[in-house]
Amino acid sequence: MKLAAIQMNSGSVIYENLAVVREYIAEAAFSGADLVVLPENFSLMAKTHTQRLRAAEAAEDIQRFLSSQASQHQLILVGGSVPLLATENRVTNTCLVYGPDGSCVGRYDKIHLFDVSLENGEAYFESQYVASGLNPVTIDILSTCIGLTICYDIRFPELYRNLVLQGAEILTVPSAFTIPTGEAHWETLLRARAIENLSWVVGAAQTGDHPGRSTWGHSAIVSPWGEVVAEKASGVGFIIVDADLVKLRDLRSQFPSLNHLRLHKNIT
Repeated sequence: MKLAAIQMNSGSVIYENLAVVREYIAEAAFSGADLVVLPENFSLMAKTHTQRLRAAEAAEDIQRFLSSQASQHQLILVGGSVPLLATENRVTNTCLVYGPDGSCVGRYDKIHLFDVSLENGEAYFESQYVASGLNPVTIDILSTCIGLTICYDIRFPELYRNLVLQGAEILTVPSAFTIPTGEAHWETLLRARAIENLSWVVGAAQTGDHPGRSTWGHSAIVSPWGEVVAEKASGVGFIIVDADLVKLRDLRSQFPSLNHLRLHKNIT
């Protein structure tokens, strides 16, 4: 199975962002991609909550876009994340997944929200405008299982172990990491989640300057042995690798660390 990650520099104009992502989905499909992962906030990097709410009100247009791209190119499209309307004047940070027939096959609402103050003065309080999700989500499709996560989730290994216990072989991580945290931790976290779960990990990132913030980039695809087999340090575009899922299953059989769990009954 060929896995692709698209790296973007999304702004605050939705149709401009969709035009960029359309181009790279087509290029990834031409290169043989079976699964394409978009970055967090691919359709809108909002500067204000008003922009976010307006985008959520127009979410059906973005959903139609994702559906049409998946069906046109006959692939699995992991739609990064988009805002959907929630209660109390908030939105969810939601990853929608579409199958090759254009149907929506999964929805994951980001569980772990980025409420963090950094040493350089940057501060993010995602919970002020985003309602947290509650449930881990896996998708069984094309003879494999995909586990869905978003950005800050990568710091919570319990979530990834839960997904793998549900059968996940591919873990997707649409992201918009800050530069300080990305430089310090992004690759390490991706590799750790791959190694400890003997899984493919696909990190699709935002890069460069956006309204009100900057992001780290360095989209990467990591093998179940923890090797970074493809990376895009900067700029927009995509990376693609051929993931041998038979070899993954053999590895899990030959190196059965997932069968040696002793605390898994406490993971919910």
